[in-house]
Amino acid sequence: MDKLPVLQKLASTKGSLAKIFKAISDPPTTSLQRLKGLTTGGLPTFIDVGNSFGAPAIVEDNLIYQLVQNGKRVVMMGDDTWLQLFPHHFEKSYPFPSFNVKDLHTVDNGCIDHLLPSLYEEDWDVLIAHFLGVDHAGHIFGVDSTPMIEKLEQYNGVLENIIEVLESQSGPGGLHENTFLLVMGDHGQTLNGDHGGGTAEEVETSIFAMSLKKTPSSLPPELNASCCEPHLDKEKMCINSIQQLDFAVTISAMLGIPFPFGRCSGIGRVDSELYALGSGTLNLESINVGTCRTQWNIQSWMRDYVNVLCINSWQVKRYIDAYSASSVIGFSSEDILHITDIYAQAEESWSHTIKNWLLDKNESCDTLLPFKSQIDAYSNFLASVAELARSKWTEFDLKMMGVGLGIMLITLVIQFLGIKRINRTCGVYFPFPGDSWTSFGLILSIFIVMIRACSFLSNSYILEEGKVAIFLLATTGILKFRNSILKNKMLLEAVVFLLLVFVLRLTIEIGLSKQAFSSGLTTIPVWMYIAEIVPVLALVLLAYLLYWSIDDRACWLQKFVISGTILSYALIAVHWTVESKLVSTSLMLQGFGKGFIPRIIYAIGIGQLLMLALGRLFGKERALDSRKGLILKVVAMLSSWSSTVIMISGKQGPLVALASIIGGWCIMRLENLEHESNLFFCTGHWCAFDGLRYGAAFVGFEDFILVRQAILLTIDTFGFSLLLPIFGLPFLVARQYPSVQSNQRKRFIFAQLSQAYLIYGLITATTVTFTVICVTIQRRHLMVWGLFAPKFVFDVVGLLLSDCLILLSSLYYFS
Repeated sequence: MDKLPVLQKLASTKGSLAKIFKAISDPPTTSLQRLKGLTTGGLPTFIDVGNSFGAPAIVEDNLIYQLVQNGKRVVMMGDDTWLQLFPHHFEKSYPFPSFNVKDLHTVDNGCIDHLLPSLYEEDWDVLIAHFLGVDHAGHIFGVDSTPMIEKLEQYNGVLENIIEVLESQSGPGGLHENTFLLVMGDHGQTLNGDHGGGTAEEVETSIFAMSLKKTPSSLPPELNASCCEPHLDKEKMCINSIQQLDFAVTISAMLGIPFPFGRCSGIGRVDSELYALGSGTLNLESINVGTCRTQWNIQSWMRDYVNVLCINSWQVKRYIDAYSASSVIGFSSEDILHITDIYAQAEESWSHTIKNWLLDKNESCDTLLPFKSQIDAYSNFLASVAELARSKWTEFDLKMMGVGLGIMLITLVIQFLGIKRINRTCGVYFPFPGDSWTSFGLILSIFIVMIRACSFLSNSYILEEGKVAIFLLATTGILKFRNSILKNKMLLEAVVFLLLVFVLRLTIEIGLSKQAFSSGLTTIPVWMYIAEIVPVLALVLLAYLLYWSIDDRACWLQKFVISGTILSYALIAVHWTVESKLVSTSLMLQGFGKGFIPRIIYAIGIGQLLMLALGRLFGKERALDSRKGLILKVVAMLSSWSSTVIMISGKQGPLVALASIIGGWCIMRLENLEHESNLFFCTGHWCAFDGLRYGAAFVGFEDFILVRQAILLTIDTFGFSLLLPIFGLPFLVARQYPSVQSNQRKRFIFAQLSQAYLIYGLITATTVTFTVICVTIQRRHLMVWGLFAPKFVFDVVGLLLSDCLILLSSLYYFS
């Protein structure tokens, strides 16, 4: 709010009919769920996250539906998600595409073009203008970035113009005499500009409310829970908190329309301060509370507010009864009895209050206390229902959850038996230190996996999962370093591995805070050049390594694929040069570099994969009969993927790729087969929806197509963490066993590859199984939707993708 001084000035001005509220939402804080929560007055449904990019129409009762049903004309402009949720509700609509997070201006400019002219028209009762520039600026640049500041300054200017128009026509008989202005956010943002989780930064936002009515009375001090602090030239600005759950019913009460009633709808409480401000009974000027006339005015308002709460409570009680009767699980009988008892006491109290007020209203004007007690009684009932709904609203089918857990455990047993069978029939296995399944290396690996799995019971450890994974990897590296010192061999590899772990730890910090590098170091000229040049040098080094891998034993197809990747690297360097601030280029070249070059790279990558697939189906190449041949197949496959993954990942891509190659070399030399899931965190991701880098889905594209953007986002999220280790695993197998008799080579390598993929799948499935167990145990945890459920979704999606990629790699590598 510091960048919106026009709102702060109005809220802090003495006698102003403007107020700022701190709005608190329920996680997850994706835009779709928050819009549904604001319009239905219900708690979010986690499964709606899957519909964030293709929202179905809301079929349950909601605020917009009630507005239309009661003859209100609703006009909408801005985010086209509103039109997906309410396709036939608006008198007029001006939707603009909202999913291209790199576009900061299209939606905002569209709103500005239509909003100000609409303020002079009389063809609407409710006008909705949904700006998106701040949201997109946060996703791409972070909250402290220059584009974010520029957007907020633009909004401040727009708000100044809006308020000027409203105030100029707010006099008696004016067009906006009864207009009520709301400026609000549907969710907050983390420090790096993302949202979707349940942290305080994400669930807390602001609502600015301003009434243009000239009213004489004031909200009773007993109901005023504002926190007033000096602000803006030592003027006091009072801020009250409101649950977003209460927004729909409060607006319904202000406009005199029925409260939303339906599945997960309308269980909020009419907020006293927002209702008083909107209904024209809130004035922050001091009043003489001692006069009987003033007491009568306050008493009249409190009686009206109690009537509103009475209807509010009756509707909520009616819905709870209907829900419990129709739901398979519903609430327990004890909960229903408790809620019914609170409601009965509130109703009985209201009957006595009305009788006493009718008897005493002519005798005394000091009768505020009974109404205050009645407000507390209804508020207590509504708060109890909301608390009960938050704790038990979601229906968990424990039988189906048990079946799912049982299936996961069965798959673990099957994979373990498959590994043992290969050991017994083929007589091969991966050698851990000591050449024994009961060696220290195996025990250490199992111990590390168990520690990481048990950490999923803690929401704090899930939030810091990347750092925990790096810590465990560093612990393994230190043990390997100690072993290298004792044996006096491979000391260089151990040192390099530890240094690599340190660098990866720094990349996690950079990923968690977008501006730590871009706005900090790059303000120094030297670091600006380093940030632009180092990724290009890394690309050159990768291209050299690919060129070095080609020899006379490589077939023409492999040479062609690797040459295509080197060409793609050159195009990526051109793309980054065009986008660089250090080089001035023409607008035509910028358009070509930003749009066409990424598409050319994608086309080359798809062509390479198709050629490898056709060569595998119809070619006469020998599949696994030579160690060098297997290595060339691995290099060809990884190179065909690498250009697309690096293009989508941005300038960190070649650096992560080099780190992966160095890490693979260290792992191979140290005989260390730890799982490479740390790459997921080192590329700036974490297991939460605000960890998705939505900008990657629009590299090379401006328009939104669901399937295409979903594929690009998936490649960015899991490219390095799944594609690299799964398709690169045969390289470790080939390097692990350099000498085998010619007549047994094919069978031996086949057995080793089978066992390697089974072990990889077993480790992944074990981690997911522990995630399932932890989420089941913590299903009633406060952060279940904010952290545990997203962790479950990411792990399950990762497991499914791993299985698919293992299947594809098996078809490619096996004869």
